[in-house]
Amino acid sequence: MSATAEAAAFGNRLDRLPLSSFHRRLVLALAGMILFEWVETYAFAFVAPALREQWDLSLSALAVVAGVGQLGAFAGGILGGYFADRIGRRRTMLVCVSVYCVATAFCIVVQTPGQLAVARTVAYFGSQGMAVVAIVSLTEFVPAAARGRLQTYKVAVGSLGIPIAAWAGYFLVPQWTWGWRLVLGLGLVGVVFAWMIRRWVPESPRWLASRGELARAEEVVREIERQCGVQPPAAAVRPVPAAPAAVPDRPGLSDLMKGANRRRFLVVSTMWVTGLLAYSAYNTWTPTLLSENGLDLSDTLLLSAVLATAAPVGALVAVPVIDRWDRRRTQLVLGALSAVTLLLFGLVRDPAAVLVLGCLVSLLFQMAVPFLQVYSAEIFPTRIRALGSGTANALSRIFNFAAPMLVAAIYGGLGYTAVFVFLAVLSIAGGCVAVLFGPRTTGVSLDAAEHPDHPDRFRTAEEPALS
Repeated sequence: MSATAEAAAFGNRLDRLPLSSFHRRLVLALAGMILFEWVETYAFAFVAPALREQWDLSLSALAVVAGVGQLGAFAGGILGGYFADRIGRRRTMLVCVSVYCVATAFCIVVQTPGQLAVARTVAYFGSQGMAVVAIVSLTEFVPAAARGRLQTYKVAVGSLGIPIAAWAGYFLVPQWTWGWRLVLGLGLVGVVFAWMIRRWVPESPRWLASRGELARAEEVVREIERQCGVQPPAAAVRPVPAAPAAVPDRPGLSDLMKGANRRRFLVVSTMWVTGLLAYSAYNTWTPTLLSENGLDLSDTLLLSAVLATAAPVGALVAVPVIDRWDRRRTQLVLGALSAVTLLLFGLVRDPAAVLVLGCLVSLLFQMAVPFLQVYSAEIFPTRIRALGSGTANALSRIFNFAAPMLVAAIYGGLGYTAVFVFLAVLSIAGGCVAVLFGPRTTGVSLDAAEHPDHPDRFRTAEEPALS
């Protein structure tokens, strides 16, 4: 049997498994990687007003500190994806979380804006690397019919990082001059999830098979089947190779621009750039912009914390629909609803209206996150899945580097409402591109979805039973 056929056989065995305690532990461990990536990403939004006061920073200087970390995220997305395809998913995640925790510890003791910018850049590198690989790893382990649903549960747990950062900012930042240091140090709890990764997450058998390590892949799949209470199929009970097959060529960025990969890479890159730019700018700048428009620091932090609390709810609302309808079209609908709500948010000033519309924006944005994460990991071949998804995500970070300055410029030149018009346009663009140019992946096996001539006629996998 060829290596490609072996890899497909392993994938079919994973797709037929019932959901079990193995999948629940997998989701919990990988969700922790996402949780602390979001703590790192959004904590700055809730300490920025205090930093501006304590360090006497101008809005443009604050924008530089906020934006420079995106350079670390850019490098983390690309290198994390590259090494995950080169040396393995599990090993790369453990290295990235170690880098993240060390940098987070440094954030606690910085004394200048420059030191903070450096520490956050390294922390972003580690957090983005581990988040990219967590998305891909979960995609490769779970059955096709539940792929979106389990990614959404992971996002729901991970998005708790947003209200954790927000409420920590509300309770800690106004109380002590050093309260912001505690908020930035929350990421040290990521050590707990690193332990979970070591204990609960094996290496991806799809990746092992793509590298020719069929014996190890067989061992991992058999152990997962045992934990799910499923006997290996008769065809799988055979001697396995004593030595790995020939290792394929190293994945490289040039592979993303070859054949069908080029179109898919451009589609998901556009989706990441526009979606993350709108989402990140909204979460990063809303507290500061509200403060600039008359709310005092305490009220701004309270309102922002309430808005952030809507994020996990949005992910849970996505659970019933993510595997039911075409992900591309659902993404477009969510983008359109977000655009309308953002336009209304930019026009109102009444605190009650800001609260209601802000919660709705947060909910819609968070509903869209699992669609984007799972879609970007589904459409690439296993050999370059982490590199493709990670690089597309990384490109969005480069645009995010300029986003704080861009938002500051729009606000300074055109005003508060213009910022939200800009975000509304971004929020709908990704869904339009996905519908027009992206392939269908909902319910399709990874082996079928990655085929270069993948049409829309592949049979949807059967729904696995919950155990």
